[in-house]
Amino acid sequence: MAERTSSTITIDAAPAEVMAVIAGFEGYPEWTGEVKETEVLEVDDKTGRAVRVRFRLDAGTIRDEHVLGYTWDGDREVRWTLVTSQMLKALDGCYALSANGGGGTEVTYELTVDVKIPMLGMIKRKAEKVIIDRALTGLKKRVES
Repeated sequence: MAERTSSTITIDAAPAEVMAVIAGFEGYPEWTGEVKETEVLEVDDKTGRAVRVRFRLDAGTIRDEHVLGYTWDGDREVRWTLVTSQMLKALDGCYALSANGGGGTEVTYELTVDVKIPMLGMIKRKAEKVIIDRALTGLKKRVES
C-alpha cells in the first residue's frame, strides 16, 4: 500500500513566480536532480500549461521513464498522477502554494510512490523523502536566484 510523504518550505517570492518555475518543465533537469530529461506531450489550450509530460528519472533506487498527467488550480496548486511507467505503479502528488503575508510563499510538496517490484517500505519512504527534499531545495534555489 502506498503512503503519502510531504514536506513544506518557504520561498522568498510570490506564488505566481514559484508556480512559473514549477510549470517550466524544460528547466527541471537543471534544478531537480533526479529528472534527467522532460518532454511536454500535451498543453491545455486555455491555460497554456502542460497536462501531459514525459520524464526520464534517475533517483538512485528508482530509475524510470514515465508520463504524468497534470491538473492546475491557477497559482495555488498543481496535482499530478501517473499515466504510464516502466517501473512505477503510482507516482501521484501535488505542490500546494500559499502566500505567507510577507511577500513569500509557503510550498507544500506531497508525494506517493509505489513501485512494481518489491521494495521495503522504509527504503521507499526514504527515496520519497529524498525526492521531496531535493525538489523543494532546488525549487527554492531556482526561484530565488
